[in-house]
Amino acid sequence: MKKVTRLQTNSIRRCSLALLACLAALSFSFRLAAQEPRHTPPGGLPEAPSTVRALEDEALAKPAGSSFKFTAISTQRGPAGITIENPQDTPLAISLDDAIALGLDRNLRMQYDRATQKEAKGATQSLIGALMPNLKASVASESQEVNLAALGFKPSLLAGSHLLPPGYVFQEIVKVNTTNAMLTADQQLFNMPDFELYRGLKSEIAVVDLTTLSGHGDLILAVGTAYLQVLADQSNLTNAQAEERSTQTLYEQSKDRRDAGVGTNLDALRAQVQFQQRQQETIAASSALEKDIIQLNRIMGMPAAQKLQLTDVAPFSELQDMNLDRAKTTAYGHRKDLLSLQAEIDVADKEIRAVRYQRLPTVAFNGFYGVLGQTTGSYHGVFAATGSLKFPIFREAEQRGEEEQANAQLTALRQREADLRVTIDAQIRASMLDVQSAYEQVQVAQSNVTLAQQELSDERDRFVAGVDTNLPVEDAEASVTGAQAQLVQALLQYNLSKLQLARNTGIIETRYRAYLGK
Repeated sequence: MKKVTRLQTNSIRRCSLALLACLAALSFSFRLAAQEPRHTPPGGLPEAPSTVRALEDEALAKPAGSSFKFTAISTQRGPAGITIENPQDTPLAISLDDAIALGLDRNLRMQYDRATQKEAKGATQSLIGALMPNLKASVASESQEVNLAALGFKPSLLAGSHLLPPGYVFQEIVKVNTTNAMLTADQQLFNMPDFELYRGLKSEIAVVDLTTLSGHGDLILAVGTAYLQVLADQSNLTNAQAEERSTQTLYEQSKDRRDAGVGTNLDALRAQVQFQQRQQETIAASSALEKDIIQLNRIMGMPAAQKLQLTDVAPFSELQDMNLDRAKTTAYGHRKDLLSLQAEIDVADKEIRAVRYQRLPTVAFNGFYGVLGQTTGSYHGVFAATGSLKFPIFREAEQRGEEEQANAQLTALRQREADLRVTIDAQIRASMLDVQSAYEQVQVAQSNVTLAQQELSDERDRFVAGVDTNLPVEDAEASVTGAQAQLVQALLQYNLSKLQLARNTGIIETRYRAYLGK
């Protein structure tokens, strides 16, 4: 937070800077407006696939992730004493919800957020404490021995001064034992700049909350993307293995026909090349799967060598329609970056008020009350009370300069808000088009797979009947392989585009299941 007044205490300034720097893991509630009637959106944009469940009260929505926890069966000591978890021997069965739960619990960025959350809470308490009455109770007992002669009180000088009563024996060395107890109070009774800064504390905490939730949304999107990518890799590997077995069968049939004298060596050679190409594709698909599992483990904060068994399958569910205006309204009410910017605007507005209020006087009080006396003697009350009224003089030029700086900052924040609203509009439009396009591509890819499989079946029948060579069969197998790969990729892009749409509308934290059709 920018320093705007000399009247701020050091605690206030340190707290403000800490609050803006930290990413604390705190909770935040959302609400959704009522659904508008379905209509054709402006600009000829297709209706955006969304979900009816997005209209539910978010307070009743299931939170992100699950209660899944991971405990390493063993650990080892790494460099500098760092504890390294060892992977389990058996594959870890994990769903998408479990993966998100692990990410929120174990991801390194989330751990940083929890650490800075404690710092933010401590800084908040420091700020509140600086504005509360400062009361301090103290008790002290003192024992001292004083050389009066060394201080100038010599018996020879006092003897002729008639200050001492007759017969009094003057002691050059005296012992004094005193005890005191007191209560000290210090409080500013009227200080409008500090009061406005205190009011801005709530908005500053909201900035931290929203920044943290934005990080949660990024993590959920990253985990969902990695999880869906592994599912796609598994499908690609399964398809590659199936095609490898199919080409191996064709290769064996070609050899048998050649050995029986009804086939040519060229057919057998061509089938062998095709079979080895499918072997290479299987190896590449297996390697891609292993690397993407490592990436998923990394995002979840798991050991890189941990084997996973994904229990979910790649979803394919068309969502209900939601028009563009509805999506924009949802985004404007739930996008964490926009809400965070609005909270910063509120803080800047209170900073301007604090600068203006510096022209007002401040009223403060301080004093103490207690008892003082000899430790073994009598005590008497002591007190002091001071009230102060301070008026700023000859600070108008400085205050105007600070006010202009604060106004410039507020203007810049409002311009950023207006630009972000335009950006959100563009992002939602693009996401809607991506979802619609990806859905249509999935439908076309499904049809292509069906047609390619029918073509392959017909060509195999012709080859077995001796009507044709194996060249058309190999072409048909290549068509099936390409069609299946396109289907897997189209389905992956469709699910990712739905997640991105949920992210752009600002409700991925509570609605990723609904958007994926889970």
